[in-house]
Amino acid sequence: MSVLQNHSVIRVLIVDDHALVRNGLTALVESQADMDISGEADSAAQALAVLEQAPAHVAVVDLSLKVGNGIQLIKDLKHRHPEIRIVVSSMHEETTYAERALQAGAMAYIHKREDSHRILDAIRSVMSGRIFVSEQISNRLLTKAARGPQAAEQTSVELLTDRELQVFELIGQGFATRTIAEQLHLSPKTVDTHRQKIREKLNLENAAALSHFATQWAMKDQ
Repeated sequence: MSVLQNHSVIRVLIVDDHALVRNGLTALVESQADMDISGEADSAAQALAVLEQAPAHVAVVDLSLKVGNGIQLIKDLKHRHPEIRIVVSSMHEETTYAERALQAGAMAYIHKREDSHRILDAIRSVMSGRIFVSEQISNRLLTKAARGPQAAEQTSVELLTDRELQVFELIGQGFATRTIAEQLHLSPKTVDTHRQKIREKLNLENAAALSHFATQWAMKDQ
């Protein structure tokens, strides 16, 4: 039987690499009469493994994981478990990441600065089949739907592909090409190609300018 055929109690998987955050969300969810925790994970691989053993209706996913990438995890979750509903809880800037998360398969995006009880609203909304995002992102999506994808102005970083954004983030964290290649399971040559494309899209003159810009971006997104 599909886990979504009977959800009088909503089973929730928490994916976050900070134990305090997981503990807090677990306590919050378990305080609700209509919700229960099906499992916890601190990495993308662990999330997929836990879900195989303990099916969930909803996954609450952080985009920043020490091992694995949140956007790719969303895609993997939807590929392996099409019926699961995904709520993103992240410190990342909405204008860059919310639409990417929705395009990957998420149905809700909550910034971690918001009241934690918004997570509960988001879980109930996605279980009812509704998208749950801020008014700013909702207006942006409606504008695109009404006028086309070019109607909402994009920042330069928004022009990056998901993979380029991953590389850009790791550059901002101070990682060298070889380390980035290892983390993303790519060849150093492929990472260098991504670096070149990022520089072109961001109109940056050289590698030093890229590193500086990426570092500033990473600091802003803390």
